Amino acid sequence: MKYLMLGAAALALTACAAENKEAEAAVEEAAETVVETAEVAAPEPATSGITVAPKERQLELILAAQPAEVQARYDARNPYETLLFFGIEPGMSVAEVLPGGGWYSKILLPYLGENGTLHGVDYDIEMWPLFGGFATEEFLEGRKTWAETWVADAEGWREQGSAKVNAFTMGTVPEAAAGTVDAVLMIRAYHHFNRFEDQGGFATSALEQVMTLLKPGGIVGVVQHRGPEENSDEWAKGDNGYMKQSEVIADFEAAGFELVEASEINANPKDQPTEEEVVWRLPPSLGTSGEDEALRAQMIEIGESDRMTLKFRKPA
Repeated sequence: MKYLMLGAAALALTACAAENKEAEAAVEEAAETVVETAEVAAPEPATSGITVAPKERQLELILAAQPAEVQARYDARNPYETLLFFGIEPGMSVAEVLPGGGWYSKILLPYLGENGTLHGVDYDIEMWPLFGGFATEEFLEGRKTWAETWVADAEGWREQGSAKVNAFTMGTVPEAAAGTVDAVLMIRAYHHFNRFEDQGGFATSALEQVMTLLKPGGIVGVVQHRGPEENSDEWAKGDNGYMKQSEVIADFEAAGFELVEASEINANPKDQPTEEEVVWRLPPSLGTSGEDEALRAQMIEIGESDRMTLKFRKPA
């Protein structure tokens, strides 16, 4: 299904610069508070001349009902193709890592339906202080009650027939959830685990907990900013937002997961970062443009980041 977006992309965040990339990451990935404006054409129907399964038609209708500012991101995020590639279906139990303000959650809740469950999963509380900058005492205090706050927010997003909601953090995975989850979605979230691996083993621990959550044969769907393989390993460890696809695959396979398939549905070949560039220079953050209109236009022309899309399986 192809989505067409008319008009310009996101408004830039103010007071963001390359040296404050942790704060930009928090806004873009943890909070999803970027305000975007765009006029959006209705999604082109994907049913012309073909037979569409009920779940696919259901997903189409849910996506078409989302607000304009959500649909404005479809060309970059490809939620229809992404969710179907990962095999997400109504009735599943799905865990979404770093759900933020609910961009994907608000799609998943009606799609999973009344027989489904959506678990919101935040980073380990011990990891947040490592971000520095924005991670003030007040911010960190708020993370302690994140699960309760997120569930309350998610209840407000639910409509009749939507999935049940639950939430917990890495490090506090409930025993009752072990072996019950059909799929874990890790969308633009793995690089932060990896960047702090040396300071607490957070990537290793996260993958262990994901393995615990999943049913035998369960799926992990990863969408991650992808950096060039020829760039240095140090640059691509996650501090700049990017990781190498080969490294992500190696990490998951070392943790016991099987790579099922890789897809280019979220690829953007225009994004070819040098080792002096961070992912937050691109839309929607535009964090390095400042008042430089020419640079802003250049970044908008590139578009959102090049992203790997990887499907892993817990062995049956």
